[in-house]
Amino acid sequence: MLIVNPQAGPTAVQSELPAVLTYLESNRWWTTLHQTAQPGEATQLARQACDRAMDAVLVVGGDGTINEVVNGIACSEVALGVLPGGTGNVWAKELGLPTRSALHRLPLLDAVKILIPGTHRRIDLGRANGRYFLQWAGLGLDAEVTYAMEPRTRIQRRMGAVAYLAAGVNTAANMVGRRTRIVIDDRLIYRRSILIVVSNSQLYGGVVRIAGDARLDDGLLDVDVFEGKAFSSIMRTFLSVISGLHVYDHRHSAYQVRTIRIYTDKPMAVHLDGEPFGSTPFECEVVPQSLVVLLPTRTRPELFSS
Repeated sequence: MLIVNPQAGPTAVQSELPAVLTYLESNRWWTTLHQTAQPGEATQLARQACDRAMDAVLVVGGDGTINEVVNGIACSEVALGVLPGGTGNVWAKELGLPTRSALHRLPLLDAVKILIPGTHRRIDLGRANGRYFLQWAGLGLDAEVTYAMEPRTRIQRRMGAVAYLAAGVNTAANMVGRRTRIVIDDRLIYRRSILIVVSNSQLYGGVVRIAGDARLDDGLLDVDVFEGKAFSSIMRTFLSVISGLHVYDHRHSAYQVRTIRIYTDKPMAVHLDGEPFGSTPFECEVVPQSLVVLLPTRTRPELFSS
């Protein structure tokens, strides 16, 4: 099944779809095409793919659409394949798939040629407050920015990282740290937190590998906690994360966990895979080996534990 979100990304993708379908047919893939019209529809379509015992769901859309599909096929035998049609395309970049550029003017076709033929393997997922996520969950600063950006206009999508940068500065000016109680497996810690990122994969926002030790199949989630109170510390954290220098920040702590619970004195915003998802309290666990993914034949070996 090929699921397309026509609203995702800065440019329309419909012109590439016939070539993608022709390529799939030439490789003996019988494919049905479905375009989504409203939020949540991709999850329903993915569940139909499971009911019909299909081999794979290919997604044309952004990381939010991918998250919807993941929540439809998690813990099944149906594989996930991604053709980058969004704004950030973080999962595609994590796997080394081509995204739109001067070198790849037809990124969907270029990507499908890398994925099929390719390989597949099982990876872990995170599950937060009952919903699965593929890449990361964020609490605090980045979640507040996500809320400020949604729903995004086509112009904001075309602006890409610039729009997020502007929203980040505006958010930081009006945000304060939250008193936070964090239960990591059986360990209790207290922090004044401005940003907490729970990662299943390494790449964050398509810019930096915030969790360089994260592995997609190790049965663990990687947690980064950033302390701070007001604008100056928030901006320091913001700049250190996007520059990759956060690992040297003494107000940054990193953990590997199977479960994590987070409680705050006042509600702290939450997002999953870049989509708003309520606020704290936050309960999360790793769900090992719960998703089959299609991969390029050559993928960065450090993404996996073996």
